[in-house]
This record gives sequence, C-alpha cells and structure tokens, in this order.
Amino acid sequence: MIGQNESCGVQQMPGSSLSCLLYIVEEWTGVEHLEDYLSYVVYLTWLFAPLLICFLLPAIILILLYVSIFILHIYKRRTDLKEAYLNDFWDGARQVVSTIWYVHARIWNGYELHGLEKIPDGPALIVFYHGATAIDYFYLVATALIKKKRNIFVVADHFVFSVPGFKLLLDVFSALPGSREECGKALRNGNVLAISPGGLREALFSNENYTLIWGSRKGFAQVAIDAKVPIVPMFTQNIRESVRTLGGLKLFRLMYEYLRLPIVPLYGNFPVKLRTYIGDPIPYDPNITAEELAEKAKAEVQCLINKHQKIPGNVFRALMERFDIWKKDN
Repeated sequence: MIGQNESCGVQQMPGSSLSCLLYIVEEWTGVEHLEDYLSYVVYLTWLFAPLLICFLLPAIILILLYVSIFILHIYKRRTDLKEAYLNDFWDGARQVVSTIWYVHARIWNGYELHGLEKIPDGPALIVFYHGATAIDYFYLVATALIKKKRNIFVVADHFVFSVPGFKLLLDVFSALPGSREECGKALRNGNVLAISPGGLREALFSNENYTLIWGSRKGFAQVAIDAKVPIVPMFTQNIRESVRTLGGLKLFRLMYEYLRLPIVPLYGNFPVKLRTYIGDPIPYDPNITAEELAEKAKAEVQCLINKHQKIPGNVFRALMERFDIWKKDN
C-alpha cells in the first residue's frame, strides 16, 4: 500500500495538493486529524458570521464620518472657495457632506422628517431622545441644510472631542462642549441648538423600552429661559432598533460610571425605517422655573415616544416596516 507521504510525490493529482499540505502541517506540528479541526472552524465561522456582521455594521457610520472629514479637508485646501461662498467659507462643504448623509439616509433607512416647519426661523432649543448613536441627528442636520439652508448647532459629549480626526468635523458643523455660556451665546446669535439631556448615559444604557434617562438635569431648561427661546421636542421612531448596545450588562454600566468612557459594544446598524418627528414648540414663559420647564420638555418627548413608537421595540418588526415601505415606493 502506498502511504500518504508517498502520495505527495511529484506526480500527484492537482486535487490532492490540499491534502498533502495538511499532511505536511500535521507532521510539522504533531497535531493529528487537522482536516477535521479545520472543518469545525469553518463551521463555526459560518455559524457565527451573522453575529460578527452585526457588530461590524456600525463601522459604516464611523466610515461615513471619516469620509465627511476627508471631504472637509479637501475644501479646506481649496482657497478659491472663499470667493464662491462669501458668507461662510464652509457653506459649500456643508452642502456636499449633507448630500452624502441625505442620500445614505434615504437609501439605508428610508429616512423621513416630519414637522420640519415647526422649527422656528429664529433661535430655538431642540431636545431629543438619544439612540445608541446620533445617526438621526446627522440625518436631521443634512435634511435641514438641504431643504431650509439652516445649520443646526449641537451640544456634544466631551468624549467626542477627543476622537482622533473629529475636530474639523465638529467645528464645521458647530458642535459645542455644552457650557451654559457657549449654548446661550449660540442661541442669542439666532441659531437653533440641539441637545439630548440624556447624553451618553441614555445612548448606552436605554433599551427597547425607550426609557428616558435624564436624571435631574435642568441646565438645558435654564439656558432656554435665559435666552428666551422655545424648546422643540424631537424623537426618531425605531432609532433604538437601528443600533443597539450591550449596556444591559451591569459590568459595562459599572465601567462607564467609574471611567466615564463609553466602553460598551454596539451592534446592528440595521436598515430599519427611521422617521423623525418634531413636536410642537414649548414657548418661552418668563414665569416658569427651570425645574418645571425641564419636566415639561421631558413629558413632551415622552409623548412623542408614546405616540410614534411601539413598545417594546422590535428589530424584526422595524425591518419588515422598512421593507413594506420600500415595496410601496417601488
């Protein structure tokens, strides 16, 4: 009988090359039945591929953000744009980046914005529920820039300002660290400012029940009172079904509270239907306290959630809704 090592001779059949290679590796490592182990690894890879994809898909958002930054750097080098956009050097860049996000929103999430006309032409403070990512805010900014030529400022978490390469993007799209002085100045200058009182804590540790995690925060309400501007509530349907977190595990919550770093894995970025709803503005009232206004704003956002979101959220249901809408559009 010819042994396996003899079958790996010069005149071997092409189909036996892999078998010969496995035999050589077995001889070298001393591991027997290597082919069975490799088959098992292939099976596990196939089995867990959907799970791996779920954790990799959120990277699309990060890639789009860095593409936006790359475009801004190109515009920064184009000094001739100073003449093309006399009012603001960055107007053209914002329009280009917003178009990219607007197209992505329409294709990937079938994005809709309802109530854009409720945002005043003058200054206003938008308060919104924070999903696992702020993708709905990106879509809102893109839509407002394209349809109303209005740039919406935003209060961003301090962590965002430390992300490598993000500085230019944050500057061009008017992200603020969140001090009362800066927020008040932006509003007094006639801008619309968006803020999520729940911040990163709400983004990472809320769940499919869309629980508002605002605590006792009232600084945003005091800013609105001082600037004498209305508060506009906002909520995006299925935002928690788009991207989810593992924030339900106590270990991640403890790490966040201790380190103040968002070390919580994200998964998803599913192409679910997203609809942003702008609620009726809460007008400025000189006789209301910050505590009362904060509670009123929270109640209005909760009202939008109750009206437009099925609780608990369900990713499969949201995906089917997106598919049904796609069929109608086509």
